[in-house]
This record gives sequence, structure tokens and C-alpha cells, in this order.
Amino acid sequence: MSRSRDAVHEILRQSAAFRSAQDIFTEMRADGSKIGLTTIYRALQALNDDGRVDVLRTDDGEAVYRACATAAHHHHLVCRGCGRTVEVDGPDVEVWAERVGAEHGFTAITHTVEVFGTCGACAKG
Repeated sequence: MSRSRDAVHEILRQSAAFRSAQDIFTEMRADGSKIGLTTIYRALQALNDDGRVDVLRTDDGEAVYRACATAAHHHHLVCRGCGRTVEVDGPDVEVWAERVGAEHGFTAITHTVEVFGTCGACAKG
């Protein structure tokens, strides 16, 4: 893996929340890195292709990224307040997706499920 990709991946591993490429760029530049935003986008795409990061779209369409804690298929529970994210299994979702696909004649079913809510810390504050 390239040094740039390693550095981007390390930033994501240190965060429990999804981060935008711009967030990563700002943090790395503040730490003295000369990395360009285009390089960050390339690193994020390569990390996503390798299954090392997850990507989701915010309500306004921005792509945000998070280092995967596991290589196994998973879903996310995301706090709307602080962005804290927990990887969760969803065996019922897997069964449902396969069943719905089959009912409509689809094969090779894939899916993405993100569940948004408010974490306990944000609910208290």
C-alpha cells in the first residue's frame, strides 16, 4: 500500500465516525502533510475497492468514509448528532433481501443498510 493510502487509512482508523475527504484533507494539512485532495480521493477509492473502508452518502449526497472494523459483511448504526458509528450484523436483513429479490426474479442480490438515530450521549446532552 502507498504511503498516502496508509496515512489516509490511519486517519480513518482513529475515528469512530464517518469522515469526508475534505475533513481528512484539512486534518492532514493541519498536521503538515503536503498531500493533495485528489490524492486523498484516490486513496479512499482504493481503500474502498480493497474493502478496507466503508462509504455512505449523507442526506446532501456527500460521500463519507470510515475504516472497517471487520472484513465480514455488516451494516451501520450512525448517530445523527456526533456521527459515532457502530458496525452491526443484520441476519434478518440478509434473509429479507434474498427473499424480496427472489420474489421479483432477481439474482446476485447485494444491499447496503444504514440505520440512523441518536446515541445515548447525544440524547443526554
